[in-house]
Amino acid sequence: MTAADTTITPFLMFEGAATEAMNFYVSLFDDGEILSVTPHQGEHIGVQLAEFRVAGQRVLCSDSSVKHAFTFTPSLSLFVQCKDDAELTHLHAALVDGGKELMPLANYGFSTRFAWVNDRFGVSWQLNLP
Repeated sequence: MTAADTTITPFLMFEGAATEAMNFYVSLFDDGEILSVTPHQGEHIGVQLAEFRVAGQRVLCSDSSVKHAFTFTPSLSLFVQCKDDAELTHLHAALVDGGKELMPLANYGFSTRFAWVNDRFGVSWQLNLP
């Protein structure tokens, strides 16, 4: 493997909601696309491994076949640099629906419009309009 082959890809682990979350995220972005899905085999249900693209970013996800005592945390978030206010408003409304607002949509000085939300799956998103 060469340095050119090295990549970092966000990986989201769910406990049964990977397909629903992936479909939701893909629907939010114009270039959203599911690239591959491998289902669990045997007694395990859900996604063993899937890859999708949103806003030019490849993302991996899966449904854990093991119950964990942890979930997502806002200390790691997906930061979206929005192209305009319409996109920011649309993403904010969709992601906060069923989720939790950590920083309401506002001007915080470092950005003309910014919001930080945890979506209904627990994934944390920072939405920014420079």
